[in-house]
Formats: sequence, structure tokens, C-alpha cells
Amino acid sequence: MGLATGSSPAPELAAALHRLRSTLARLKAELELAVLDGTEAPTERLHADVNEALALLRTVEEAAFELATIRVVDDDVRLAEVTARGLRRLGYEADSRVDLHAIGAREIVVFDLSLATGLDTEARDQLRAARPIVVTGATDPGSRALAASLGASDYLVKPIDLEDLAAAISRRIAEL
Repeated sequence: MGLATGSSPAPELAAALHRLRSTLARLKAELELAVLDGTEAPTERLHADVNEALALLRTVEEAAFELATIRVVDDDVRLAEVTARGLRRLGYEADSRVDLHAIGAREIVVFDLSLATGLDTEARDQLRAARPIVVTGATDPGSRALAASLGASDYLVKPIDLEDLAAAISRRIAEL
């Protein structure tokens, strides 16, 4: 994917790269100092620096490559987290939720159809605009019609295969 054709991410990208370089330089200096002094490296501080560097790297990637974030929304907390974890292992930036929240421009929603009945009109409109990937245990025509009314880009029946979900996510990313 290329850079956005709208506003240029150059200032944001430059600032994030500068902060990333500074964080990595601090990390390197701490490690070098520990080696020179023959002392143990400050593990907690180094861990915090690595976490900060990874967060900054994500910011750089988002600005440079227009990455998408995957939101797994399911009423089963454990299943949502297992799915998000599997997606992270495949290289996606993914998290899990049990409720719908404000959907960002580059967020792909994997949505459990059973949550649709609890959505108000505004949430339904927002979900429809996001073109969610619907996952459900239901295969009846009514469930398929409900998914269609939500603008579903894909309809996957539980238990879902992670490879099928990844393929659906790739199709959605291509639409962004």
C-alpha cells in the first residue's frame, strides 16, 4: 500500500521517527553503560523502552503504510481474545472487545452477529459504514439477512478457521 493521497503523513512520520530514534538511542546507551560498568542492565527501564519503541514503530508504520487495525467484537470474551491473539500471530494489529465502540477509519471489525440486537440506530449505522466481517453460529436465512442489513463484507460460521478469517480481512483491507 502507498501513502495516502489526501493529507501528507510526512510531519507525523518525521516526528514519530525522531522519537523512535531517541528511544532506541536511550536503550542502546543504557545497555552500553551496563557493559562498561560491569553492572546488571536496568531490566524494567529497558523493557519500558522496548515497549515505547514498539509503540512508536507502530505509529511510523501506520503513517507510512496505512495499516489497518482489526477489532474482534464478540460477546464471548475468551473467544474474542483467542481470535485476536491468533490474528496477532499472523502479523495483524488486533484486539478484542465485548462491545462496539467508535470505529476508526482504518479499523476492520470482526463482529459477532449475536450482538446486533443490542445496537442502537447510531451504532448500526456506524457498523454498516465499517462493512464488518460477521461471525456467527447461525446459518439460517434470517441471520444472513441481518448480516446483509449490517453491510457485512463476509459471513463466517463459527467455529471459524483463522485462515478463512485472514482471507476475509485481506479482502477488506483491499477495499480501504
